[in-house]
Amino acid sequence: MTSDHSESNSNRLIIQQHEFDDLCDHIVERGVVAFDTEFISEHTFHPQLCLLQFATSDRIAAVDPFAVTDLRRWWEIMADDTTTIVVHGGQAEIRFCYVHAQLEAQRLFDVQLAEGLIGTSYPLGYATLINRVLGKRVQSGQTRADWKYRPLSSKQLDYALDDVEFLLAVWDQQTQTLQRLNRTEWCEVECRRLIVQNGAEFDRPPWERVSGIHRLDRRALATAMELSKWRDSEARRRDIPLRRILRDDLLIDLAQRQPASVHEVLGNRDMKRPQFRECAAAILAAVEHALAIPEKELPRTIRNRKDNSVSEEQVLTKLLSLALADRCAKLNVAPPLVGTSADIRDLIRWFLSGKSNRALPKLREGWRSEVCGDLLTDLLDGRISLRVVDPKSDNPLRFDAADS
Repeated sequence: MTSDHSESNSNRLIIQQHEFDDLCDHIVERGVVAFDTEFISEHTFHPQLCLLQFATSDRIAAVDPFAVTDLRRWWEIMADDTTTIVVHGGQAEIRFCYVHAQLEAQRLFDVQLAEGLIGTSYPLGYATLINRVLGKRVQSGQTRADWKYRPLSSKQLDYALDDVEFLLAVWDQQTQTLQRLNRTEWCEVECRRLIVQNGAEFDRPPWERVSGIHRLDRRALATAMELSKWRDSEARRRDIPLRRILRDDLLIDLAQRQPASVHEVLGNRDMKRPQFRECAAAILAAVEHALAIPEKELPRTIRNRKDNSVSEEQVLTKLLSLALADRCAKLNVAPPLVGTSADIRDLIRWFLSGKSNRALPKLREGWRSEVCGDLLTDLLDGRISLRVVDPKSDNPLRFDAADS
């Protein structure tokens, strides 16, 4: 596939509905398409979609969503089970499918994930990944562009189309490598996990995303929950980011202070602005609703998953992290993609609980269990010993049966 960047924008930018419909027919016929978006997230509740870019084996084009207002056909293609959608770091694209059509993406292939399954670097930026896999350089310089502003410049369109022009070539090489390494299923599982996790974000209660909520006692937690629900509703109604309604730190302060009047609501020096005076009564109502909840109906406190005060657990986490890193180096797979420190702590807690009182940890599921699950649990069981065999080696550690 080639693209002529000397073409006028009119030949590369679709602004008519019938042209978009023709493009969708073409994508369905080809069965595989590279996809990316440009968006702005600073001013609206959900990121504002400003441009869609597509590339097949013989066609490349961008679509202006401000001109082509009915994009339903594309979202349905993204959610069918026949068209492969190739993306790089596709979280935003998955969420747009949910937001704009309430549909879940299906045959998604994320080249960023795939690269982490066949090499030790993850996550790789687009330009770095393209250079590593294809030896090509892509342009930069438009990362701070105002994608909402029209008309788009030729440089902007060049940059946007570069984001999809090389994806199919990367996909082709990666799929061959995955097949050779017998890791195709690994990639399918991780791409599916990416879809599910990003879809689950829309079902999470709004208070789960509030920074600092784990510090609150039960009554303050109930207050924070009520304030979060009000903030979420207000932000949706006004279509502005949550932080423009009420910052997390101010929400936590209100939950802890539990003001009894409008005057007390505005008692924090950061809440002297007119925007807070306008909504002070609504904030007070949310607090009063929380204070009226009977003691026995208050929510349980939220444990901070990052809080790890048990020294034994810290030591075990460090030990297992070393073992995980060593195994990943030997298998040439990226450690952050296999498991984080939080995943290792989950494994330790599952093991210490007797393996039956908790859900199966991530590191004991599927391909991760093949990579390191048995190794890590055998270390915890004392069945394997760890020693340094060559400090100068790329793989200085060795794991032996404990009785050897």
